[in-house]
Amino acid sequence: MEQSVRAKISELRNVCERDIAIQQLRVDDFANSFRNSLQLIKKRSEQTAEHQVNLGKLKAQLREAEDNLVKALSVKTRKEAKQMALADSISITKAKVEELRRTMEVIKARKDEYTAVVSKHLEELVASEEKIKQEIGCRDEIQVALAWYNKVLGFQIEGGHGVKFAFTNINKKFPTAEYSFTIHHANDTYTLIDCNPCLDDMEELVHELNKTNDLFRLVRIMREKFQEAPGLASFSHNTHVHQDSTTIPLSAPVASVSTDSRSDSPALLGESDKDFKKASSERGAKWRISAPRRQSPRLRTRNAIEN
Repeated sequence: MEQSVRAKISELRNVCERDIAIQQLRVDDFANSFRNSLQLIKKRSEQTAEHQVNLGKLKAQLREAEDNLVKALSVKTRKEAKQMALADSISITKAKVEELRRTMEVIKARKDEYTAVVSKHLEELVASEEKIKQEIGCRDEIQVALAWYNKVLGFQIEGGHGVKFAFTNINKKFPTAEYSFTIHHANDTYTLIDCNPCLDDMEELVHELNKTNDLFRLVRIMREKFQEAPGLASFSHNTHVHQDSTTIPLSAPVASVSTDSRSDSPALLGESDKDFKKASSERGAKWRISAPRRQSPRLRTRNAIEN
């Protein structure tokens, strides 16, 4: 029995030793595992600390990046604002350029119009100057013709109550003998006031004058009729009653230079009719016909422009 107990105890001891060995192995494994875990934890803690340092650095970099981003956004905003302002300025400038272009087109059109107007006025001015020169030449010719007419043919016009047309140099024997007739014009009607010497067909001539209004033709015909009847004239200037008159520079019908000439002068005719009507309308005025005086070119030009 004792042996059996011993055998059991020995068996139990063997079992315990085996268990102890097993447990020792387990403890060793656990210790090794714990040491490994500690080392791993230490290593991870070191890594964590290192990661925390890196995280701090990253946070700092992130804050710096955020600051840079804010600055970049601010710069971008300012640039966008400047860009918008620049775009608005460009739009305004384009509008101004377009307006200036239209204004330049209008100014160019006006310039062309003004240039055309100025050219036209210059042409008209040149034409007017040429016309004035021609009129001055015509007036000079008329003045010379009037002087010749008054000197050679002895033709004078006296204004008063009517207009008196007087001729001398009709009768070669008595060149100073005066032949005259007086015409009055009122209400567009010519009336014979006096004729010296008297002619038979004066009424017909006055009637024809009222129909044709051709005073120049009447003066020419009257001179011819006076030449046909020179013996009827009164040669005494003292017995002839003159109208109270003064000399006026009226145009004479100088186209009839000779008694046989039948040529008419439209320019002198117009001036003669105009001056006759002016003389008839100014009753009581004291006129006297004198030889035409030569005027200065400046005065003749001014008179030509006024006429």
